[in-house]
Order: sequence, then C-alpha cells, then structure tokens
Amino acid sequence: MPSAASSGVRRVTLTADHRSTPLTGLLAVPEPAHGPPRALVVALHGGGMSAAYFDGQAHPDVSLLALGARLGYTVLALDRPGYGQHAGMLSKGRTVREQVDDIGPALEEFVGRSAIADREDAGGVLLLGHSYGAKVALALAGDRPPRGLLGVDVSGIGLRPAELPEQGDRPGRFASRRLNWGPSFDLYPPGTFRTSQSVVAPMPRREADSAGDWKEWGADVLGRVRVPVRFTFAEHEAWWRHGPDEVAELTGRLTDAPRVVVDRLARAGHNISLGWVARAYHLRVFAFLEECLEADRARADRAS
Repeated sequence: MPSAASSGVRRVTLTADHRSTPLTGLLAVPEPAHGPPRALVVALHGGGMSAAYFDGQAHPDVSLLALGARLGYTVLALDRPGYGQHAGMLSKGRTVREQVDDIGPALEEFVGRSAIADREDAGGVLLLGHSYGAKVALALAGDRPPRGLLGVDVSGIGLRPAELPEQGDRPGRFASRRLNWGPSFDLYPPGTFRTSQSVVAPMPRREADSAGDWKEWGADVLGRVRVPVRFTFAEHEAWWRHGPDEVAELTGRLTDAPRVVVDRLARAGHNISLGWVARAYHLRVFAFLEECLEADRARADRAS
C-alpha cells in the first residue's frame, strides 16, 4: 500500500522509452498563484530508503518536497532503480554506473517536457543526493548532466569510508542503528521510527555489493563535475571519514568545479532529512540553489 504523502505531493512514473524500466517517484510543484517554478530539484535517496525519505511524515517541517513547493521550486524525488513500485523488475538492483544509464534518459525526458525547460528564464536543475544517492548524483553530473544543470548538493558521502564498529562489511543491528541514525533517537521527531516504515526498503543485492567500488572510481568521477558542489557533513556522520584532511582530499578532486562548499550540521545523524534539523538543512539546500541561479544569471549577462 502506498505510504502517506504531504499535501500537494503526488506520485509519478518516468520512462524514457518503451524499453526502459519505469522509475517511480514523488513530485511537488508550486501553486500556480506563485508563478512558474524557479528551478527543478531532483532528489536521490540513499541505500535502503525510498523517495519518501524526502517527504518525512513525522513532523510538518521535515518534508523537502512540501517546503520546496512552498518556496517556488518543483521538487522531484525519485525511487532509484531497484526501489519503488517497479522494484521487482530489477530485484537485484543496479550499480552506480548502471543507475546513471537508467536515470539519465528518464530525467532528460522529464526536464524536456517540464515548464523549467520551456521558459526563456528557465531556472535549471539542482541534483540533490543522499548517501548512495549522492554517488549517483555526482556520477550523473560528471558523466550525464541533465540539461540546465546548475549544481550538485550532497550529504552522507565522502571519499574514504570510516572503519566500521564491527568486523566485516555488514555491521550488526545495533551498530547499523548508530551508523544510520546517530547516537540518540532524540535527534528525530517523535513518531519518526513508526512513519519510517514507509520510507525504508530492502537494499538490492547488486547495489550493496557495489558500494565499496566508490573509493576506487569516485575520485575520477569528481574530476569530471563542472558545476558548483556543496557537501554537508552531519555532526554524527559515521559512515564516512570527514576530518580536515579527508575533506581536503575530497574537495581537491573537484578540479573542474567552479565552486565547492562544505557545510557542517550540528545535532544531525546520517539520515539528515528525517531529523529535527531537516528544515534547517533543506533551507540551506535552497539557499545554495539560489546562489547557483544567481551565478548562472551573471554568466548569461557576461555572455550577452
């Protein structure tokens, strides 16, 4: 049964052609009275989650989709390949590279028929990614950027994984709880773990097995990104190393990005968009998008 959604958020299905595996997701658009959308945000969830990660139901302030529409943006949160209504068609999942091949064409078609693409003052696109979805967002930006790409905003990602608190690649239940949620459930609104049952989803096998590949080829992907990039590190991020040296190495790989921003977020665990800090984090996402829009306008003025 479909999970609850915020007011104004509807379910959508994207396909690039009849041969493609359909991608499901959630879409929020501004009210017509607010004028045309300022830009499009495409949000990609992490492993073991779904598009509903960006429409948390535990508190009205948590939903990225609802906030974005109120601020005048179109927000599209996708179920990545192997998740959502059509997960059974790719029950073993897809690697990052394969997901780029799946999402790229569908996103190009969506952007091509959206109001964002039709207007002369089209705002453009921001790719927003969390955790495994951050890898996909960065790979899309580097290898298959959608038309009008303005920037990439990612969280829950680094270049070098942290040492897990237990031996092996798959920590036990208690360790996984701390890795994903942080040291205390007080970081999240009451009811988060009841409503999150509609957010979590099994992580497909091929996606899980390919997670370790990022440290080998991620650095190469970063070197091909040619738009501004923002990283957000939660105070209690435990999956990735994010000390000064590790962050400097990460950002140093973005040799062609015109601007790189690094933010820190206090009182946040790995799953930032479901916590009490979600609203503050999401507002920073839209602030970064506004900066990208202004930089794009300035470039257009110089070109004319």
